Amino acid sequence: MPDPEISAALISVARVFDLEPATIAAVASVESNLVAHAMIDGRPEPLIRFEGHYFDRRLSAAAQAEARTAGLASPTAGTIRNPASQAARWALLARARSIDARAADESTSWGMGQVMGAHWAWLGFGSVEALVAEARSGTEGQLRLMARYIEKAGLAPALARRDWPAFARGYNGPGFARNAYDVKLASAHARFARLDWTAGDRVLRRGDRGTDVAALQRLLVAKSAVLTIDGVFGRLTEAALRAFQSRRGLPATGIADAATMAALAARRITPGGLLQALISLFRSG
Repeated sequence: MPDPEISAALISVARVFDLEPATIAAVASVESNLVAHAMIDGRPEPLIRFEGHYFDRRLSAAAQAEARTAGLASPTAGTIRNPASQAARWALLARARSIDARAADESTSWGMGQVMGAHWAWLGFGSVEALVAEARSGTEGQLRLMARYIEKAGLAPALARRDWPAFARGYNGPGFARNAYDVKLASAHARFARLDWTAGDRVLRRGDRGTDVAALQRLLVAKSAVLTIDGVFGRLTEAALRAFQSRRGLPATGIADAATMAALAARRITPGGLLQALISLFRSG
């Protein structure tokens, strides 16, 4: 199975959008190798890819000239290459934001599904900033964004019947065959379909041990719990879990069920926190 945090998010989003976890896992695997975050300046951030040709056509004449001179924009796709590391890609995005933040965000693909910011209005977001906030909200937010695109593009039926060429054409574009996108999807799905996704409904409770407990403890620590990550579900882990459940309005059972794991996997941002996150993000540019 994927990392327990990612598994819980996959199962949660699959239920909401009436999709199979194995199929959306396959898409996220091809797009981002099921990696949810990279550490950027000490913060977990979604994986991104900046498209210089998108940026080029969204700029005013003066901004376009500046961006082209800076090596950030080009009328030809593929001319502006993305660095290998995510840290360097975020630095590239910051440079583009310093010229035009909205155009830069619209010209970037976001998260595990690599959804372009330019689709914000089509997907029903009030702004590109709202789409970016969804991608930055956590693993589940990234998968919701991907599933939202699949639903809006009418690709859910192709995904359900595992018509990989039809899905690939709609999600990756008419040139999907050049990258064997459909073949990669089929291969990834074959791996994930063999897994027991009902294991995501397995509960963890006091007395349990192992890597799943360690993953639970890491999630609790990320929510400010003070715990030793030792893979042993003891008294302190139970108390931390009860406290988290109470804060989130969940039954304070001290048992990590699917609903609790999904809540732990989500990176909750309050309106004030969202404002501060966006201010920090734009200042980084």
